[in-house]
Amino acid sequence: MYVGALELDLLLGDVASVKQKRSVVRPVVAELRRKYAVSVAEAGHLDLHRRALIGVAAVAADPEHVTDVLDHCERLVASHPEFQLLSARTRWLGPHDD
Repeated sequence: MYVGALELDLLLGDVASVKQKRSVVRPVVAELRRKYAVSVAEAGHLDLHRRALIGVAAVAADPEHVTDVLDHCERLVASHPEFQLLSARTRWLGPHDD
């Protein structure tokens, strides 16, 4: 079993409140979940209205599949014009980890 976790740090555009932020982030989270069958949530910068941290996790028997899914997720988020992807960080857990 291989587990990949992806952290996507976003800078949101013209957002003036946390409520407005949620209206931008929520649809992207739902799209990732629907398109790629991953676990995904807004996982950081919760009180900041112009920043968001989205966490994505994928599990598979094949590490290449996990890599492909997380790469697709990163590209999808980067393609959205309403925010800028500041950084993407991937972490792994595999069969040889204790």
